[in-house]
Amino acid sequence: MSERGFHGVSIREIAKAAGANLGSVTYYFNTKENLLAAIYERHTKPMNQRRLELLREGGRISNLDERLAAIVRAYILPAFSSQTDVAGGGARFTRLRGIMSMEGHDAARRIIAESFDETSHAFIDAIASCVPDADRVSIVWRGHFLLGALYYTLVSSDRIERLSEGASNGMDHERAIDELVRATTASLKELAPGQEPGAA
Repeated sequence: MSERGFHGVSIREIAKAAGANLGSVTYYFNTKENLLAAIYERHTKPMNQRRLELLREGGRISNLDERLAAIVRAYILPAFSSQTDVAGGGARFTRLRGIMSMEGHDAARRIIAESFDETSHAFIDAIASCVPDADRVSIVWRGHFLLGALYYTLVSSDRIERLSEGASNGMDHERAIDELVRATTASLKELAPGQEPGAA
């Protein structure tokens, strides 16, 4: 599904690729939609738990600029923290998320909403507390842009090395996280132009 989309692969093909018995796959999951939901749960549960842990830590920072940066980092970091496809992230699952979002069929929309909306609202609320009087809809849009940048950064690293002429490596996740945090924080701070830098 991460390569061909939801409708581009059958349960039979998935079972074969996994070295699993087709009967067992259909017994446990019944439908491809249920299998997709199980994949999302396996990956997003630890990711969301870690995001919320880091969000709580960041929320205790009194300086608004520092708190905002910590909140943005809390969202980004768990997506990079697992380089395997076992749990919590990985390039293959990130690619799957991107494809499911683009395909936009009803099953994927429901699963994505169930997997992420509650955590996303917690981050929107936390960001809003750091940028007083900012338009909430603008925060949603800028969070949406962050998600797109996060997808692209995780699944397409070679472009960084090519365009920087070897000066930077797209697999340098520490640099990627720092750059995403700085760019997103600057974008969000712009929503509250009356706020003095470092205001608490």
